[in-house]
Amino acid sequence: MAGAPPLVRLVRLPSVLTVPGDALLGAAWGSDDGTVAAPDGLVLASSLMYLSGMALNDWADREIDAEERPTRPIPAGEVTPRFALGLASGLAGASLVIAAGVGGAPALRTALPLAATVWSYDLIAKGTPAGPWAMAAARSLDVLLGAGRSPRRAAPAAAIIGAHTLVVTFVSVHEADGATSRLPTGALAGFGATAATTAFLALRRRRSDPVAAAAALACVGLYAAAIGRAGVAAVRDPEAPKLQRLVGTGVLGLMPLQAALLALSGRPRAAAGIVATWPFARRAARRASVT
Repeated sequence: MAGAPPLVRLVRLPSVLTVPGDALLGAAWGSDDGTVAAPDGLVLASSLMYLSGMALNDWADREIDAEERPTRPIPAGEVTPRFALGLASGLAGASLVIAAGVGGAPALRTALPLAATVWSYDLIAKGTPAGPWAMAAARSLDVLLGAGRSPRRAAPAAAIIGAHTLVVTFVSVHEADGATSRLPTGALAGFGATAATTAFLALRRRRSDPVAAAAALACVGLYAAAIGRAGVAAVRDPEAPKLQRLVGTGVLGLMPLQAALLALSGRPRAAAGIVATWPFARRAARRASVT
């Protein structure tokens, strides 16, 4: 990780690869015929808001990081706090402008609450019982942003993505200092429920669209295998390194889950694209942490 440029580590750049799937998912579930109609601008707007939140996170945590994570860019002196805050503000502003320009008022009605949730999490909710719920809400809103004028149609997919994010965030609270085995055990149960819900939806599609159902189940299998390995390792040794690995796996594990839900919407090519990008994201995360 030390070899990655400071800006890359500040915004956790590899993790932004998990963002396009949100917009595609929202567009696919929000449409009448399963087409992915999300303009590229909404993908860009979501990505910029995500990067904004990452930069703001390090600005808000700069004093804590000086003790717990001194190699992060701000405490290491590679990036100034002023630069990080300015970058976060600029990225958030650009995200809102692009969302409004591409999606008009419907997109802005979702983009504004998304921005408010991201900034509230970093500045207020993080470190409180509301923190994981705020993070889950932000990720769900990111899916709804891609749905454009039909966010209600995309609500089930957004809820599944939010549930996954909720579990990851609960674990991340303890990733720096470790925990007891109860935490990763509970996390495995939460991830398992998410996988089971998605698999149930796939099984219901077997008769109407067996190809979509099979593709979705395959993606759920990838998701469960990756999360399961990291989760079992954390149960056996719930110290910080294994919890950090579980969080990192959970962050990137969002991609096969997105792919499963895209397959269920009748978009196997979009699902295949997400799955194909997943190994690249995992390799990139070895150089720059996603947590």
